[in-house]
Amino acid sequence: MTIQEMKTGYEEEVAYQKHMLKNLSYWIQLGTVTSGIGIVISYLYHQNLWLYILGISLFILGALLTITFSYVGWKGQKNIRAVVDDYDQKIKYFQHKVCQQTGITPKVK
Repeated sequence: MTIQEMKTGYEEEVAYQKHMLKNLSYWIQLGTVTSGIGIVISYLYHQNLWLYILGISLFILGALLTITFSYVGWKGQKNIRAVVDDYDQKIKYFQHKVCQQTGITPKVK
């Protein structure tokens, strides 16, 4: 595997994970909207027991969806950072190895 192939593979992985994080944001929005609908239903129909329970249930379900997908998004962002850090470490290692083999002094950034 060449460095260019490795770079391409890491770029594809990061792009895919960013796409999945974007999809998660839609689920977070769905949870927020569900909570909002639950609040409105429970406020408008507080005299009707069944609709009030439905509103409270929607609020709780939406809040749990929002919290869960927000946590998953946070972990996904940490995962992207870990992939980028791993890529940086591998590139530095390979550059160091090449410099040792060729006798060239490595450039310090």
